[in-house]
Amino acid sequence: MEIPIFTVDSFTDLPFKGNPAAVCLIENELQDDLYQSIAAEMNLSETAFITRRNSMDFSSGARFGLRWFTPTCEVPLCGHATLASAAVLFYMKKNVNPVLVFETLSGELYVRQHEESLIMDFPLNKPNPQDQHEIKDLLKAVVGDVPIQDVCYNPTTRNLIICLADTCDRSELTSLKPEAEALLKNEYTGKMNGVIVTMKGDSTAQPGYDFYSRYFAPWLGVLEDPVCGSAHTVLAAYWSEKLNKKKMLAYQCSSRGGELGLEIRDDGRLNIIGRAQTVLQGTLKI
Repeated sequence: MEIPIFTVDSFTDLPFKGNPAAVCLIENELQDDLYQSIAAEMNLSETAFITRRNSMDFSSGARFGLRWFTPTCEVPLCGHATLASAAVLFYMKKNVNPVLVFETLSGELYVRQHEESLIMDFPLNKPNPQDQHEIKDLLKAVVGDVPIQDVCYNPTTRNLIICLADTCDRSELTSLKPEAEALLKNEYTGKMNGVIVTMKGDSTAQPGYDFYSRYFAPWLGVLEDPVCGSAHTVLAAYWSEKLNKKKMLAYQCSSRGGELGLEIRDDGRLNIIGRAQTVLQGTLKI
């Protein structure tokens, strides 16, 4: 069996920045354990598998199946691998459709081109206040003694948001080095997929980011996801309320770094806007 495979750097216009995802074009559905084995072999935060629908090929079809796997498990929603999948279809397969529809575990996701960017139609996931005392050991394992302003939790994505105090400098966010073992030791209930650490941005500086973040998900086999689109479905809801804004520019300040445009729509969903660079094209032989 030969499977076309690509590596795409998402949420960046530069190679080797943003978040890399592997994208596989699947003619016929595979067994779940094979999807998982391929994702483990790729060893990236996500491997995406695109399957054809209605006997249409990858250049002319408008509707596709899409699944996402980390090296250890399947996940219900992934932003950067969706962006990467659309980039492969639009840029590499020269797909002729103005909008692509992906059938996923999170429902139908739509992606369209706009100038140099791709716009993804995603759900918006509002977080709820979380009692800090209940998870004080986990908070300590993530941020140490850095002051915290707010803690929230979103049950749909099972993501925790830790917002650092406004007095914090961006360097306090970028210098965090939580250990996977400590995070797993302090949260083992199955309630958590990941921890988002965020802080208010500097809208006066260019390009004027509204907020910064990092994302840690050892429960999914990924200590730090470099740029996480699904985490921004929660972050967008959180910061929109705090800043009273519907259009925001975000920067995830991992070592690779990535930029996301966010726009909360009138229908209550979220547009996530980003660029993508394909850095590898090949054939997986099984």
